Amino acid sequence: MMLVISVVLGIVPLLGIAWTIVTGTVTTVDGLFMSLILLTLSAVFFLNAFWELRDRGALAFLDKKKVAAAAAPKATAKVAEPKEGES
Repeated sequence: MMLVISVVLGIVPLLGIAWTIVTGTVTTVDGLFMSLILLTLSAVFFLNAFWELRDRGALAFLDKKKVAAAAAPKATAKVAEPKEGES
């Protein structure tokens, strides 16, 4: 549920930036600062969504070290058994 909320709250500021561009106020100082604030809000919520996905294991394909280690065969040490005449 937190993932959905974070994604929705990350998209809403992007819509605000689109509205600022459409109305033409992006060229004013107020519009520039509004865009920066909205981009920061969006980045915070998308970062939260990224962390949520990472904690759930949905982004396991991004961790190449663990994937390569899991795919490589593990070396096993052979234990020499004593011969019949030895103890």
